[in-house]
Amino acid sequence: MTATVPTAIGGLSGVPLALNPLTRKDFTSPADVRWCPGCGDYPVLAAFQGVMPELGIRNENLVVVSGIGCSSRFPYYVESYGFHSIHGRAPAVASGVAMSRPDLAVFVITGDGDALSIGGNHLIHAIRRNINMTILLFNNRIYGLTKGQYSPTSEQGKVTKTSPMGSVDNPFNPVSLALGAGGTFVARTLDSNRAHLTEVLKAAAAHRGTSLVEIYQNCVIFNDGAYDPLKAADGMIKLVHGQPITYGADNAMGVTRLADGTLTTGPVAEIGEANLLVHDAHADNPELAFALAQLTEVNSIERAPIGIFRDVERPVYDDLARAQIATFDDESAKLSAVSQLLKGSDTWQL
Repeated sequence: MTATVPTAIGGLSGVPLALNPLTRKDFTSPADVRWCPGCGDYPVLAAFQGVMPELGIRNENLVVVSGIGCSSRFPYYVESYGFHSIHGRAPAVASGVAMSRPDLAVFVITGDGDALSIGGNHLIHAIRRNINMTILLFNNRIYGLTKGQYSPTSEQGKVTKTSPMGSVDNPFNPVSLALGAGGTFVARTLDSNRAHLTEVLKAAAAHRGTSLVEIYQNCVIFNDGAYDPLKAADGMIKLVHGQPITYGADNAMGVTRLADGTLTTGPVAEIGEANLLVHDAHADNPELAFALAQLTEVNSIERAPIGIFRDVERPVYDDLARAQIATFDDESAKLSAVSQLLKGSDTWQL
């Protein structure tokens, strides 16, 4: 037996739910997981498989689409429908699925190379259109599958096979990119923080529209310890809607807004608790979210905000497109419009 998800759960509205309780095992495929021992992909997979039963999604109503990369083996390990697509094109494939099947929960699994290099164009337009899908961007700051070339998120000076003298590229900040493209749900989490990862995944799935979640993920072979400086410095700036923004040991550090509107960090004892910036993830203007994203140290990664930067409502592309198609009251009118389009004039007068 099935039920329909209440409209309040926006991202899953219209997706049939299982009435009988499901478990992580129901979403675990029989395929052998073939990632390197210790890879950061393992905890993300475990969290994903654990979240699906909590959301009540049935296997047959879940679609996992991936591109090319280590993380893109994800569909093989989830007991659901899946599509291992081509390099950078996962958002395009997923867009077609979401457009044609509103009864499906669509997830895109991609990496920093797949999404931000060859797939950059598809990524920004999926976000701009606000198509109802959840994109999980695994960011290990290296090309892992192709054996260690620098990626669009590798820090300046990174020595790799394709940058033997050190990369001179300025790395992408994926959160800033998503916000700049008009993202309605943009978040960041870590592979090693199971509780935070699970919380963010649930919120992303519940959002109606495009959800982009950047996951700081460790590659034990080609970029091991990429985020150790962030953990060692305790530089994870915690973003919780409605709460003052603090971080560090005993939350002794905080974020405040200067007179010119820019954000800065410092000891709470000096800033004063009354002057701490209170996070508003639901602000319609993305200015605050973007300013918070700029606190990310993209080279050293000793400081970076984690959590939900932005979570707002905006019309969803696939909903609007289906509503437009539904304006044709009868099938003959629809066929006539298509026929007219296909048989249009072959000549133009200039």
